[in-house]
Amino acid sequence: MKKNKLKNYLKNNIQSYGSWITISSPLIPEILSIAKFDWLCIDIEHSSIDLNELLNIIISIENNNLIPLVRVTDNDPNLIKRVMDLGAYGVIVPNIKTSEEAKKAVESVRYPPYGKRGVGLFRAQKFGKDFEKYKRWLKNESVVIIQIEHIDAVNNINEIFSVKGIDAFMIGPYDLSGSVNKTGKLNDPVVKSLIQKILKAGKKHSITAGIHSVSSNPKDAIKYKKLGFKFLAISLDSIFLIDKAVKTLEEVRKK
Repeated sequence: MKKNKLKNYLKNNIQSYGSWITISSPLIPEILSIAKFDWLCIDIEHSSIDLNELLNIIISIENNNLIPLVRVTDNDPNLIKRVMDLGAYGVIVPNIKTSEEAKKAVESVRYPPYGKRGVGLFRAQKFGKDFEKYKRWLKNESVVIIQIEHIDAVNNINEIFSVKGIDAFMIGPYDLSGSVNKTGKLNDPVVKSLIQKILKAGKKHSITAGIHSVSSNPKDAIKYKKLGFKFLAISLDSIFLIDKAVKTLEEVRKK
């Protein structure tokens, strides 16, 4: 596996840009790589992508010189182990609410003595040939990103951010708004104040802040960038496709 430039970006709070993959085709990373994203995240929480399809997409992301991440379905050590064995450079773990859950996510990625991940020999370890190299790579290059997307997490934020081994956090704005009964109202003062509280805690603990700007409108991503989000996901494959198709056809029909 290659050196993970994203690890350095997160460690030093350097701006990076990525996008979300929900369509199960290895052509998607090839297309998105033309835009020169730094990383791409394959979402298996809210898509139909299975592990066989995931493998092909990870290979495509690597072959196009981008960093492959996977947003897993939940904080499941067995699933995280399998995703990492496929060759993911790191995981985004949803809905972390406590420090114990954050620790569990970190330990699911890393081998003992730094974690509790079970050892197997598959693609990430070059089927056993590079196991010792992979052990060193895993310790120094793998990334663990936790999602903060519930009011309970905000209430426990300082304890969560005190867990060692977290490389970044990512706010899930829609679920966060839903947890205070304001689903989708991202400009509501209550939701905005929660985001600010999370950002403040992130600075206190020197953890890089991330968020998913779901819209394909660059103004929305720029807004988040100006708020201090350095790990910035910009839209996703299906929305890029939908928005451009709708806009283009609307313009043609007007003429």
